[in-house]
Amino acid sequence: MNRFPATPVFNNFGLLGVSMFFMSCIVSQLVFSLGGSIFPGGNGSMMIEAVPFFHILVNIIQQEVGDDDQAVIATTMMAFAFSSILTGIVFFSLGAFRLGTLVGYFPRHILVGCIGGVGVFLLETGLEVSRGLKEEGFQYNLATLKIFFESPLAILLWTIPLALAIMLRVITHFFHHQLIFPAYFFLIPVVFYIIVFAGRFDLDHLRQLGWVMNVGGGSEAWWKFYTYFDFKKTDWGAFWAGMPTQLALVFFGILHVPLNVPALGVTLCEDNVKLDRELIAHGVSNLAAGLTGTVPNYLTYVNSVLFYRVGGGSRLSGLMLAAGTAGIMFVGPRVIGYLPVAVVGALIFVLGIDLLLEAVWDTRHKVNRSEYITIWAIAIGMTVWDFVIGLLFGIILACVFFVVQNSRRRAIRAVFSGSTAKSTVRRPRPQRAFLQQVGTQTYVMKLQGFLFFGTISAVEEEIRKLLDLAKWQHNPIRFLIIDFALVAALDFSSAEAFARVQRLLSAKNVRLILCGAAPNGLVGSALQGVGLWADREGTEVEVFEDLNDALEWTENAYLTAYYENQLALEQQQALEQQEARSRTIDFPKVSRAPFTLAESFQNSPRRSHLARAGTDTLPKTHIPLPPEEPEPAAQPLPLLEQTLGSFAPTDFPLEAYAALVPYFHQVTLSTGQTLWKQHESPDGLYLIESGALRATYAYADHGRYVIETMVAGTIAGDLSTLSDTRRNATVVAERECVLWMLSKDELEKMEKDDPVLAMKLIQVVLRAVAEEQDVLASCILLQSAL
Repeated sequence: MNRFPATPVFNNFGLLGVSMFFMSCIVSQLVFSLGGSIFPGGNGSMMIEAVPFFHILVNIIQQEVGDDDQAVIATTMMAFAFSSILTGIVFFSLGAFRLGTLVGYFPRHILVGCIGGVGVFLLETGLEVSRGLKEEGFQYNLATLKIFFESPLAILLWTIPLALAIMLRVITHFFHHQLIFPAYFFLIPVVFYIIVFAGRFDLDHLRQLGWVMNVGGGSEAWWKFYTYFDFKKTDWGAFWAGMPTQLALVFFGILHVPLNVPALGVTLCEDNVKLDRELIAHGVSNLAAGLTGTVPNYLTYVNSVLFYRVGGGSRLSGLMLAAGTAGIMFVGPRVIGYLPVAVVGALIFVLGIDLLLEAVWDTRHKVNRSEYITIWAIAIGMTVWDFVIGLLFGIILACVFFVVQNSRRRAIRAVFSGSTAKSTVRRPRPQRAFLQQVGTQTYVMKLQGFLFFGTISAVEEEIRKLLDLAKWQHNPIRFLIIDFALVAALDFSSAEAFARVQRLLSAKNVRLILCGAAPNGLVGSALQGVGLWADREGTEVEVFEDLNDALEWTENAYLTAYYENQLALEQQQALEQQEARSRTIDFPKVSRAPFTLAESFQNSPRRSHLARAGTDTLPKTHIPLPPEEPEPAAQPLPLLEQTLGSFAPTDFPLEAYAALVPYFHQVTLSTGQTLWKQHESPDGLYLIESGALRATYAYADHGRYVIETMVAGTIAGDLSTLSDTRRNATVVAERECVLWMLSKDELEKMEKDDPVLAMKLIQVVLRAVAEEQDVLASCILLQSAL
C-alpha cells in the first residue's frame, strides 16, 4: 500500500525545501545564540522526523485542490508557514505558563514508536531516492519489487547506498570518534569522482542513469520561494482540511523538547537547564520561522552533541554556524546537482537504520511487553496506513494496556477481622477479652491506589464473598469498615459500586463504616455524589476520620449493646431497693446503638455469639446486693480489685488489695484538663475510676499523632512511673474523671514499709504494662504500616 505517493507537485518542492530548510536553520540558530537558550550553539533545524507530515500535507492539499498547481503550491507554502506559527504558539504558551513539566508525563514509548515509524519511512525514502522512483513512489506490491530487481543496474543503485550505510554502522560500532561520520560522507564523493574521472564517464549520462542527483537545472535564487506565496490563489478549504495533520505535527514536535533538552544537559554536564525557558526560546524561534515563511524547527540532540564535541558551544560558534548555513543557502541548490546519489541514499539509510534500531532493538530489554507491543504497533500502523492514524492507534493501544495493567494491580491492600485490628483505647482486661471474641463480626478492608472501573470489580467481589451463604453461616459479620486512607481517588463507576455494596449490606443488616476519606477530598466528594455519606437521610453509613476512630466506635457499639441488654434483664429481676444500691460499670457508650440484643437469640448467630462472649468474659453491669450483706466497700478498694485483679497471679492474696488502699489518694479532673505533658518527669501512676483520659503520642518519625483513649478500670502513667523515665505522651481528660493516684513518694514509702507488697504490686502493674504496650504497638503498625 502506498503511504506517501510521490507527486509532480511535491517534486517541485525540492528546490523550495532547500531554501526553507536553511532559512529555518538560520532563524533558529540566531534565536538560540542570542540568549534564548542555555545552549547557545544548539543546532535548531527542521525536524527530519516531520518530513512525513509535510508529505501527507501536500497530498491532502493536492487532493482537495485538484490539478491547479499554482493553487497547490500557494496553499502548501501557507500551510508550512502556519505549522511553524502554530508550533511556536504552543511552545511559547507551555513555557510562559510553566507547563513544560506536564509534557514529560506523555508516555515515552509512544514517542519511541513514532521514531520507529519515521525510521521505516526513511528506509522507504532511501529506496525511492536510490532507485529514482518518481510518479509511482514506493509501494508494497509486486510491481514495485520488480522495479528494484529488473536489471543489474537497478540492483546496484539501491544496494550500494544500503551497503555503505551498513558499513558505517559497523565502523562506528567499534570506533567512536566524532569525526568518523563526517569524514565517511566526505570520502564517498571523493572516491566516486576518482572513479568517474579515471573511467572518463559522462556526468550528464550518469545523472540520467541515476548515479548523480538531478535537481532539474535548479538555477533559481534562494529567495525565489517567497514568490510562491499568493493569498489570492490559496485554497482555504484545502488549508483547513490539512489542519489535523498540522496539529499532529505540532503534537509530535512538542514531545521532543522535554526529552532532547534534558538529555543534552546531562551529556554536556549542564545543570542550569530550565525547560520552561527552552520552550519559550523554541516558541520565539518557530514564530520567527513561521513569519519568515519557513518550516518548524527545534533543538536536535544528535547534531547538537556533535557540534559541542567538535569545539562548539559558545554564542560566537552558534553565530558562525548560522552564517555558514546562510552561505550555503546563498550558493543555492547547484552544488546538490553534483552529489552522488549513493551519498544521499546512504545518509538516509543511516538515519533510518539508527531510528529503527533505537525504537525496536535498543528498547527490547528496557520496556515491558505491553510497551514493546505498542512500539511495534505504532511503527507498523504508520507504515501501513498513515502517520496520524498510527499515532492515534498507538495512543489508544497505550490507554488499553494502561487499563489492563492497572486492573491487575490489587486494589485491596489487606483484609482482617476485628480480632486482629483493635483500636488504641485502653480498656479493662475483661472488656478486651470480650472484644477479642466478638471482633470476628467486624471486617476491615484497607484499599489503595486509584479505584476505577478496572479495579473496583475485585473489591465488590471480595465483599460479596463475605456475604456468601456458606461463609455467612460459619462467620456472620455485623460491621464492614472500608479504609480509604491509601486511596488517591475513585471514579464514578467505583462510587456507584460502593452504593450497590451498601444496599447489599443493608439487606443483611450489616453496617457499612467508611474512614480515611476527607469530606471535601476526591474520595469523599465522589462518595457524596452518589449519596453514600453519613449525613444522608436513610443511609445506614457511618463515616470517621481514620481507622482507629472507626474501630473504637464498633467496640463501643458491642459493649453498649451487651450492657444495655444486661441492664434491662437485671431491672426486670432486681428489687427496687437492690437496684438503688448497685454499682455501675463505667465505659464509653455510643450515642445511637446500631443494634440491640433484646430480640430472641433463636436463628441469630451474631446475637448469640455476642451473648456467649459477654457471659464468658464480662462482669454484670449491676451487682445486686443481698439484704443481709453490708454496704459495699468504699473506693479505691473495689477499683483495685477490678483493675488489678485480672492481671494478678493466683497466689495474690485478697487482703493485699486492702493493704494498698492507704497509699492511694483521689484526684478529680474536669473535662479538658491536662494531667501531664509529654517529656515531663513522672509524678505517679493513676487508676481510673470513672471518665476517660486521652493520650496523644507525638513520634518524630511518624507522620500523624497517635491517639489512645484510657477508660475506667485501666491504669495510666504506669510505665514511666515504674521506670522513672519522662512521660511519652500528653494526657488530657476527655470527660470529667475520678482518678486514684499512687505517687512516687507513696511508692517509695510502700517499698520501705512492706517490700513484698510493693514487689507484688509492681509485678501486677508490669503485666498490665506489657499487654497495653503490645496492643498499642500492634495498633500503630496495623493502621499505619499496612
